[in-house]
Amino acid sequence: MKRTYLSYLLFFVMALVGLGSCIEDGYTTSSSDQPVFSVDTLQMGVIFTEAPSTTHRFTVYNRASKALNISKINLSGENASLFRLNVDGFTGREFHDVEIRANDSIFVFVETTLPANERSVPVEVAASLDFLTNGVTSSVTVAAQGRDVRRLYAETITSDTSFPADKAYQIFDSLVVAPGATLTIDPGAELFFHDGAMMVVRGSLKARGETGKEITFSGDRTGNVAADISFDIMSRQWVGLFFTSTPRDNELSYAHVCNTWQGVTVDGTDATEPVELTMVNSRLRNSGDRSLDVYHANINAYGCEIAEAANGAVSLTGGKHVFNQCTLANYYLFTALGGPILSFGHVDADSDDGSGKPYTSADISNTIIYGLGTDISHGDLTGMDIYLRRCILKSAGSDDDNFINCLWDTDPLFHTVREDYYFDYRVQEESPAIGAADPSLLRPEAATDRYGLPRGSAPDLGAYVYSPQD
Repeated sequence: MKRTYLSYLLFFVMALVGLGSCIEDGYTTSSSDQPVFSVDTLQMGVIFTEAPSTTHRFTVYNRASKALNISKINLSGENASLFRLNVDGFTGREFHDVEIRANDSIFVFVETTLPANERSVPVEVAASLDFLTNGVTSSVTVAAQGRDVRRLYAETITSDTSFPADKAYQIFDSLVVAPGATLTIDPGAELFFHDGAMMVVRGSLKARGETGKEITFSGDRTGNVAADISFDIMSRQWVGLFFTSTPRDNELSYAHVCNTWQGVTVDGTDATEPVELTMVNSRLRNSGDRSLDVYHANINAYGCEIAEAANGAVSLTGGKHVFNQCTLANYYLFTALGGPILSFGHVDADSDDGSGKPYTSADISNTIIYGLGTDISHGDLTGMDIYLRRCILKSAGSDDDNFINCLWDTDPLFHTVREDYYFDYRVQEESPAIGAADPSLLRPEAATDRYGLPRGSAPDLGAYVYSPQD
């Protein structure tokens, strides 16, 4: 009896082992069982030509109850040779008999190096990645846009120079404008800075964009850092733009400076003559420190958006400043905020920095100051040469000799949705900023906004004229 029981037990165990072996080793041969892809087209985005791309990937799923044998994986089309593959950990140009177990998946990684195309705009390049399975071929398109750039390595501008907009610029290490030289950047030009690169202006910078032809200073990473998070909203991709103690005027018109460690810094501490930066309809955003940091220099800002910085959007220490029709906002995403949206230093004897320079003077009008954290470093400006006229403020305060006709504790209702990684500082239809600006304070330099919309006789508060969103 005992022997019979053991025999049955042995038979049952062997049957289970055999069944497991069949499940493990059996492949589906049905033509209806095909791999399923996480994308139809793998968009690799804009890639600078003649340099390796970052690695992009997609997933190949087997939804069948048996293992799937992919007989052949290969690239096809006239651009096939431009792409490189890694399939399930193995590199190559063609793969055979790739197994995906039942209800399992594998990764496919794709890279490319695109040739120069001698064009001023990105050129689309695509190939078909084909999977032959059970006699049926299914495909994923891999696509990239190749963009030619001028590469600059530790470049110093020693004489008056213009940067045309026919090609983008990729800057490694540094771009320096030497004393006595002027760099003029044409409308629509784009400057992309590699990790650790910076721009230093010891002479003069004239970045003169136009409506629809904004000049861009940004990091050189393109596409998404993860899922739907674009590199466009990531700070700390390059060091920043620095204006040193030079007596020459500087201009940022219709310019976009983003993705920096230290934003735009203007330092006139050691200057013997006033250092001045004029900004018109420009955007400074996404800084790991401050988006605008000023020391004993003069800032004239008209229609500008200055936003998203770890330690506050704007810091003014000394100097004489005009901010008209601006939006100063902070919804910085990646760390706790280290300072107010707008901060002042060297404003009186108690905050004297020992520079011997005049105390900070500022006239801020028709401007929105709103976002996370504190809006202004000083709630009491009594005795200081700092005035805020007809501004929207987050604080629940009241008017006095320095705060004049302001809208206190008022949400401007930006379109920004921080949780969705969406940062748009135009205002919604119900915004109290609409038609609320003082037309007598509107400066001629701010007559139209960055989009070319006129402010008219009943201007809105902030950098942007209200217009319905799509």
